[in-house]
Amino acid sequence: MSARVRNALIALAVLLLAGLVVMWFLRSHQRVCQPATLPAYGEPTFNPLFALREALRRDGVDAETRRTLDLAGMQLQPRDTVLLLDDPRQLTPAQVEQLVEWVEYGGHLLLRMPAADEALDGEQTLFGRFGIAPGKVAPRCQPWHVPGQEEHQEFCAGPRFTLGEHARVERRWGDAIDATLAYARLRYGSGRVDVLADMDFLRNGRDTQDTGLRGLPHRDLARLVLAPNYGKGRMHLVYAAEAPSLWRIVLQRGWPIWLPLLLALLAWLWMRAQRFGPLQPSPRQERRSLLEHVRASGEHLHRYGKSPLLYDAVRQSFLARLRRRAPLAAALAGDAQLQAIADHLRWPLERVRLALQLPPSRDDAALRERIALLIQMRNQL
Repeated sequence: MSARVRNALIALAVLLLAGLVVMWFLRSHQRVCQPATLPAYGEPTFNPLFALREALRRDGVDAETRRTLDLAGMQLQPRDTVLLLDDPRQLTPAQVEQLVEWVEYGGHLLLRMPAADEALDGEQTLFGRFGIAPGKVAPRCQPWHVPGQEEHQEFCAGPRFTLGEHARVERRWGDAIDATLAYARLRYGSGRVDVLADMDFLRNGRDTQDTGLRGLPHRDLARLVLAPNYGKGRMHLVYAAEAPSLWRIVLQRGWPIWLPLLLALLAWLWMRAQRFGPLQPSPRQERRSLLEHVRASGEHLHRYGKSPLLYDAVRQSFLARLRRRAPLAAALAGDAQLQAIADHLRWPLERVRLALQLPPSRDDAALRERIALLIQMRNQL
């Protein structure tokens, strides 16, 4: 079988196997379109009343949301509605007086009942001005009936409250056993004040639960509490929630960018680091150079009458190079070796003989002369 036929059979087998795999995939899998809810971004992430505002606007109601209560910017009118999602006991006395006066002339105010706090509760707060006091019993869920829907439970976790004797109650909803209320609508002058144990049903709904305005019972309850001035004036929704800071967003969502950059910076600093230890270097210690050590060793030998050792070291260095550069001359001995070295260096024979003779032990001039001749001969090899 030729190579061309073999390659053709292999390609045919591969195509057949790929066709079987494609056929199996098409028969065992089916294309299905399924909607997916994307996570919230932008204003809904920090404004819990965003869904309520948009629903009111689609219904033709003039609604706006604010982070904090700004009475000067809101310019309240008698037919307006103000919803305070945060603790109203944090308002200043001037703000309390303005809100009470505005409600008396026809405004509609919605308040959330916070947990009891002796340091914040008092007659000068909004609750004290309207005769509302926090209850001291555990909350119970209140049934809420919507036609065509199953029975729903509301106000299961919010704190309960009680009303004063002179309060003009228009609506009330609570537990008849302990006489505490979960919701009440009071008349004050020409306006109304709605007090709720919690306002979770007015918040943005979650994606997978029937919470917030996503639930039909919650939407009906929202229409009930907003009914007095609904569509008659502007609705001011004050949520008083802090928007996430830029640094928090960068730390939580920007780590795929700043973490590799941080690691790269640390690696660069590690590469550029010259040493590790104290900030100030150790003091420099006195030390000799190698040439100083050699010179000191030679002076020590010469001082103690061992000059022949110095000459012998230089002579052995010359003979070692001679064996590498002129092995024939190094293999000879006696006068024949001296003549071969003189011919190789083109030196007089007597000069070479003088250089290879051991000088007298106490003749410093002869020692220096012969060491100089050996070094010169070694350098010329």
